[in-house]
Amino acid sequence: MNRLWYMRIWCNYKARLGIIIVGSFIIIALIGPIFFEDPNAYVDTPLLEPSFSHLFGTTGQGQDVFAQTIAGARATLFIGFGSGFLVVLFGLIVGSVAGYFGKRIDNILSLLINIFLLMPGLPLMVIIAAWLPPGPFSIMGVLVFTGWAWNARVLRSQVLSLREIDYVNASIIIGESNMKVIIYQIWPQMLSLIMASFIGATVYSIGAQVGLEFLGLGDVDKVTWGNNLYWATNDLALLTGSWWTFVPTGLGIALVSFGLTLINYGIDEIANPRLLSERTLKTRLSTLYDRNGSTPVAKDLYGK
Repeated sequence: MNRLWYMRIWCNYKARLGIIIVGSFIIIALIGPIFFEDPNAYVDTPLLEPSFSHLFGTTGQGQDVFAQTIAGARATLFIGFGSGFLVVLFGLIVGSVAGYFGKRIDNILSLLINIFLLMPGLPLMVIIAAWLPPGPFSIMGVLVFTGWAWNARVLRSQVLSLREIDYVNASIIIGESNMKVIIYQIWPQMLSLIMASFIGATVYSIGAQVGLEFLGLGDVDKVTWGNNLYWATNDLALLTGSWWTFVPTGLGIALVSFGLTLINYGIDEIANPRLLSERTLKTRLSTLYDRNGSTPVAKDLYGK
């Protein structure tokens, strides 16, 4: 991916907005907890409404919701991005080996991929998470184990098509090792797909992590967005009308997922030749409009 490609991503308004949203949360997660009090400290009366003293109010245990929201972002984003990276890495390795070598190796790995795709994801995650000791690395292990197969299937199909390109065959003929051909000849041509897969896997990881922790399968003593929702449920937030104990966390999850989805859409618009050509055609034809929008070409294209 050259510098021009990165510039095209930044110039895409969807990707740019997504980068700003996600980047803001990453900055908050990295430096926010430094400036705020201990999120587990009991600071005031339980279930106080938002005020100047406590911007997001207090929890059912008297902890500051604002501090917990900021602190929870760090752990949640770490697990989300870490799991997304490992999911794509494992899927990329399995998919590349299957697509590149083909034949018996492809049959065996494709069978393994299909088995994992047929397994019901949520029940499997719940069972494994309940069996493992609670903690962030256990959650990451569960997410990687249950989420790698879809990315392996997608990346394998791309490797299968790139395997037949002339310069890849030429590299094999001149004696390049299989590892070098995969890493230096095939993977660079898949960077846009790999990045899109990583973003999609990260969105999946954040949602699945929050869901498992909401069910109480994480380490409930740690401050994360999922545990914030777990404690809000335990404190009967809906029944007591204490909306401030779960709305900030819910908005944080929604905004991060929305930002990542925008980045994914932006990359797809740049890397997908069909979407790129359609957008270029519409941009060029839009110059044929007159002030009343009555140009015949514009009528035929837009149905006006």
